[in-house]
Amino acid sequence: MESRVHLQPAYVLHRHAFQNTSLLVDFFTIDYGRVRTVAKGARSAKSKYRSLLQLFHPLLVSFSGKGDMKTVTGIESGHAAINLEGQRLFSGLYINELLTRLMLNHVEHKSLYKSYQDALVSLQGDENIEIVLRRFELSLLSELGYGINLESDCHSHEPIESAKSYRFTPDIGFELSQESSHGGTSVGGSNTRLFLGEHIQAIQQLQLDDSDASRAAKRLLRLALNAHLGEKPLMSRSLFVSSEQAQE
Repeated sequence: MESRVHLQPAYVLHRHAFQNTSLLVDFFTIDYGRVRTVAKGARSAKSKYRSLLQLFHPLLVSFSGKGDMKTVTGIESGHAAINLEGQRLFSGLYINELLTRLMLNHVEHKSLYKSYQDALVSLQGDENIEIVLRRFELSLLSELGYGINLESDCHSHEPIESAKSYRFTPDIGFELSQESSHGGTSVGGSNTRLFLGEHIQAIQQLQLDDSDASRAAKRLLRLALNAHLGEKPLMSRSLFVSSEQAQE
């Protein structure tokens, strides 16, 4: 049976050319989660959709179709587009790629939709980028059912203690370790999964002004996300690396 959806709040996550003048567009919608669509003729100069199908632009989208791939039947502008530049633009692209890679089609994620909107608004402002990204990553994992317990040992259930070291296993949690984490800054070898308790506590509270805690948070979330992203690298991460190299 064909379904018809009218004026659904949505954002463009990803788009690429299709056939001569059309676009394949992945939307993040408030009621239907990720929706894959065809926007017919959207690349033609006369298309009324062409200027609207931009990243970070709040939209009202109508679509219809019988299968997983829907056809766009209407697009209206919701509010003014979010304007991101430099590292903040790369951060927005990174968030979009995470959603595109990890969300299933047609699964509602209202809380995650709100977290996405909040992240974009924060990126447009002057909030610390690392905090914005870590907060969204934690929200994403939790919403998808892979939330990280930052409060207690996964085996003993004892509270995380600041002076102790813990080994992290994706989808399982933190376990007390007798090994040294060397301040939690190691990014290779056997210590990659080790974290100081004080850093775990800082991550829980998103108190990442300390550089060691910030690096530990980034390492932790990368471990947790990579367990579900698979071996294919995120293209958006290369943008950060290229930008950092250009600044050196």
